[in-house]
Amino acid sequence: MDKHPDFARAAKRWFGKSPDALGKRERHVLWRTVAHETLSQDVNEDFEKRMSMGDRIADRVAAFGGSWAFIISFCTVLLLWVVLNLALATRAFDPYPFIFLNLMLSMVAALQAPVIMMSQNRQAARDRLDAAHDYEVNLKAEIEIMALHEKLDLLRTEQIEAMLRKQQEQLDLLTQLVGRKAPE
Repeated sequence: MDKHPDFARAAKRWFGKSPDALGKRERHVLWRTVAHETLSQDVNEDFEKRMSMGDRIADRVAAFGGSWAFIISFCTVLLLWVVLNLALATRAFDPYPFIFLNLMLSMVAALQAPVIMMSQNRQAARDRLDAAHDYEVNLKAEIEIMALHEKLDLLRTEQIEAMLRKQQEQLDLLTQLVGRKAPE
């Protein structure tokens, strides 16, 4: 399809390159422009469809792990653990210095950190996808604006030429009128 004459002209006109010298994104945007197709789409919807169950769970865990609800509930559990063990004193299931609690906290941190990193990596990939789509939309908008400028320039040139022709006709008529009255 890159061999279509309109595509080749558009590539030269808007990018100053042959169609073969265009990048993948430029070629995609130019085709959509030449075909008068929209480029805007909901990138997030496509991204959400491709997420696995593990991805969704990781995002939920990361969302909860970074919330006030998690901090408050975690602090409540820690406080209850310490109070209960201090209150039971001689029959405590995890006496001071709370070694079992320390083990549990280490395990939570060891599991939570990679899950949050997976979620952050996925968010970074989504951001890259958004940025690429924004680039394509901006590029198409730029091409459309340049095309509108050309159309306006062409209309303005045609109007000026029409006005000049009209002025010339009026000058010719005035010259004829002056030429008729001159012999008197």
